[in-house]
Amino acid sequence: MSDYRDVYAPGAYNEAAFQGTLTRRIFAFIIDYVLVGLLVLLAGVLVFFLGVITLGLAWYIYPVLGVLIAMIYFGSTVGGASQASPGMRMMGLILVQQSGRPVDFMTAIVHLVLFWLFNSVLTPLVLLVALFTNRNRLLHDILLGTAMADRSAIQARY
Repeated sequence: MSDYRDVYAPGAYNEAAFQGTLTRRIFAFIIDYVLVGLLVLLAGVLVFFLGVITLGLAWYIYPVLGVLIAMIYFGSTVGGASQASPGMRMMGLILVQQSGRPVDFMTAIVHLVLFWLFNSVLTPLVLLVALFTNRNRLLHDILLGTAMADRSAIQARY
């Protein structure tokens, strides 16, 4: 028997825990991508020196370096114990699954890849979806059964 609660069950959470998250989510995105950019810059310098040592072999990592860093960053933070990236934590947000289970590493990666996919096709218009869905969910949240919630409201529940 599991101790997880269905996030969408009646009375599972106060709906206020899911309101007002869209603006904070946008700021969390900006913070996270500044941090990812800094990590990519540092990794780029490291790969440069590795490339010198390996006579250019390590430079083949450059085309996928940003994607790898972002996947590791979001997979380990959103899929970790805090269930939130540093930007989400600064904005007081947490990613929850419909089943109530913690978000794992692979779900965090799929969440990120679907975000990239929908954002590349729909550009900023993808944010309009949140204005018309319950709990301000985006397309990738709907497909994965996740929602962005206020951290303090969710933690007070448990």
